[in-house]
Amino acid sequence: MALPNAFRRTADLAIDLGTSNTRLIARGKGVILEVPTVVATQQTAKGRVVVAAGADAKKMLGKTPAGTEVIRPVRGGVVEDFEATEQLLRALLARGGGRSLLRPRILVCVPPSHSEVERRAVQESARAAGGRDVLLVASPMAAAIGADLPVQRPVGSMIIDVGGGRTEVAVISLGGMVVSKSIPIAGDALDEAISAWLRRKHGLLVGDRTAEAVKMRAGCAVLVDPPLITRIRGRDLAEGGPRELDIGSSDVCGAISDTIARIREVVLEVLQLTPPELAGDILERGVILCGGTARLRGLDQVLRETCGLPVLEADEPMRCVANGAARLLEDPALFERVVFQA
Repeated sequence: MALPNAFRRTADLAIDLGTSNTRLIARGKGVILEVPTVVATQQTAKGRVVVAAGADAKKMLGKTPAGTEVIRPVRGGVVEDFEATEQLLRALLARGGGRSLLRPRILVCVPPSHSEVERRAVQESARAAGGRDVLLVASPMAAAIGADLPVQRPVGSMIIDVGGGRTEVAVISLGGMVVSKSIPIAGDALDEAISAWLRRKHGLLVGDRTAEAVKMRAGCAVLVDPPLITRIRGRDLAEGGPRELDIGSSDVCGAISDTIARIREVVLEVLQLTPPELAGDILERGVILCGGTARLRGLDQVLRETCGLPVLEADEPMRCVANGAARLLEDPALFERVVFQA
């Protein structure tokens, strides 16, 4: 679809609206702000009001009194709470200087699997937060650009983006996605698997932040030597009181094995749908792994064994999408070629 004339010179700002973190990108400056995608609200006589957003809100997870709720408005890459997302973006634009612009033009990165309704929800959130015109770009395309893949050339490039809420796999050639798959299974699903295992195996109830800490300290997709040990605290389901427990990396590896298997499956599905000529390019060039969960110990090894191809971790894997968005703001021709409207 042709772009409106207002976008012939790209946009003023870009937003990488992730499940775990949201990044604000400015033309000529790159990433200028990064905050957790978390909002804290309080119920008042006048309705729900936002009391904190970003890092301040994340500190409140699992610690709020009655009447205060901590919300993660984006789940699995999908906006679940329109109002909270709007408030988060409004705070982000105010802190990042977006308000100094008269209703800035904004580019937002979204999963390619989003329905038209979900895309419009993202656009409306950005407009309500202060944006004038809002266009979209598929997250795997932005990630590939940020990872320095030759997306405009007639060669196949494959990217695996394992973020907080989604795993996105795409084969890109000539400025378009030839094959893509996106599933709502990634870092959050690993956390949930760890929580479920602790509850089932040890009768220990832990919060989201503790499960994430276990993943960071002892998480691995394959067994590691020497094994890693981390001590955690939670509530004993039988006794009701607090309890400490030492968890080893072998335990975590087993707890998350089913989730890792689902990620492997979607990678294989994309490879099976890839045209032979592009598959040959990928065999020669390898696969790029990015996203916040890309640094899970042994994930690259598991994917390498799964697809039988070289799997290389991108530079700055957590920021590939944001870095790609930054480049799009600087390149009008590429911008016009890959962005779209809902």
